[in-house]
Amino acid sequence: MLKKQVAVIGMNRFGVSTIRALYNLGHDVLAIDRDEERVQSVLGQATYAITAECTNEAALRDLGVHDYDAAVVAIGTDIVSSVMASVLLKTIGVKFVVARAQDALHANTLRRIGVDRIVQPEEEMGTRLAHSFFNTSVEEYIELTPNYGISRFRVPERFDGTSLEELGFSSPRDSYGLTPVAICRKRKVTLNPDLTFKLKSNDFVIVAAHDSDLESLDSVSELIDEGNASESDI
Repeated sequence: MLKKQVAVIGMNRFGVSTIRALYNLGHDVLAIDRDEERVQSVLGQATYAITAECTNEAALRDLGVHDYDAAVVAIGTDIVSSVMASVLLKTIGVKFVVARAQDALHANTLRRIGVDRIVQPEEEMGTRLAHSFFNTSVEEYIELTPNYGISRFRVPERFDGTSLEELGFSSPRDSYGLTPVAICRKRKVTLNPDLTFKLKSNDFVIVAAHDSDLESLDSVSELIDEGNASESDI
């Protein structure tokens, strides 16, 4: 991955987690906030941490933000500052601007002023919760398009040594409507796994599916449970 220069404005929870993640990925990160205490809290977790007024065009230019590959406006509740910072970043020529939106109106405003990507953490978390609330097999959910997403389930100990085929995946897109796209084993990822792939306990199976088919994850678990019950009766 090529190292990029990214400016992150706002050091709330979302901003700090973005700063840490980008820095850990090896990017040059400029962290900016008007609160000096917050700036001090990320020292050592960003390439540069600066106290500055993000709604001041001269301050942003002095910091060289206009030369950065991307900028993230992580400001949360102060919608006016969020919009102003986003406008300034586009005005000074930042190539790619990502901004956090508080609500739908905020998101629409950011979209109209040309923000390249809008993030709504609360809405995204709500979507993930809704998909996992009554389906205990779904540990995570990422929406790809409306009604279609990627999810994962952890392989329990009783599945150890079971192949994907034995688990009930009989084709690239099986009767469950689930497409296994990857297996995560600790830090190793196997993409597009063969159906003969032997699973180990605590592996994560990543599947893509229509939302209505994600309920099939419970059916997969039930199938194995039934198999185990049959073996114990022999």
